[in-house]
Amino acid sequence: MSVDAFVGLGSNLEDPTAQLARAISELAALPDTEFVAQSPFYASRPVGPQDQPDFVNGAAWLRTRLAPEALLDQLQAIEQAHGRQRLRHWGPRTLDLDLLLYGRERIDSDRLTVPHPELANRDFVLQPLLDLAPELTLPDGRALAALRANCPDNRLRLLPPLPQTPGTSG
Repeated sequence: MSVDAFVGLGSNLEDPTAQLARAISELAALPDTEFVAQSPFYASRPVGPQDQPDFVNGAAWLRTRLAPEALLDQLQAIEQAHGRQRLRHWGPRTLDLDLLLYGRERIDSDRLTVPHPELANRDFVLQPLLDLAPELTLPDGRALAALRANCPDNRLRLLPPLPQTPGTSG
């Protein structure tokens, strides 16, 4: 049985837009997973330390038969392939892939918390999700549109569209 999963993408190092575009292609090639759509990309200031470049963010909608932690393993493998280093909390990164939503499930394990705990506070997460699925709600019933209306401003800026990645829609 397939589950709709939403993945947040972020980068602020080594050509962030290219990092996200490559990650989209890699997500589209995941085993037991159908790539449904990608959001536009947005630029925003960093959360946390401000002594780093602005981020580029987006979201991907997947339909997967992978279990949540198996999907997390795949996401972390993609991050590692992009040279991800975890040197500082909320620090700069080549690629950050967050499992934001996994169906209607709530998950709280040592490795994974879904919905993502900061989702409601991040316009650079909420807006791409709304671009993909405007009627989306969290497992607790809260509408993403309402969360977005009350979200702190992170100076979100829509970036020009990239050429379409083969095999994807968005």
